[in-house]
Amino acid sequence: MKYFIKLNLVSILYALMILIPFELMINVYRISRMTGWNIGTATALSGVTTVIEFIFGTTLLFFLTTKWMKGRKSNFWTIILWIPYFVLFIYIIASLFSTTYGGDVPSPGTGLIAIGVLMAFPIYILIINFIGLTSDNKTIKTV
Repeated sequence: MKYFIKLNLVSILYALMILIPFELMINVYRISRMTGWNIGTATALSGVTTVIEFIFGTTLLFFLTTKWMKGRKSNFWTIILWIPYFVLFIYIIASLFSTTYGGDVPSPGTGLIAIGVLMAFPIYILIINFIGLTSDNKTIKTV
């Protein structure tokens, strides 16, 4: 049962890892309007935040995969399990913070980028799980 909870927690972290950049990318006009920053500043800060979150999230998820999952092949379920949490979080955010101002609607190109990222994200999860599965935490003996 503990493993099931850990598997779901890691899946929630994967969903949050993709959710944060999506929300920053989609709401860049809203962020610009509410803070008074120009679009360039809001976009740059969104990009920097995304890169920092990606580096920190990759490190955290790799650590959790190697420590919590302990080389089990069932940790590959996270490739699918992040999707329901992602959809749930998107639904909650869209319900609580609906777009009421027409200027906040993202451009159509944002949707194309989102589709591409959503298609590549399971491959990213697969790579983290595969590296976590094959990495041994044994120390290398020197001769």
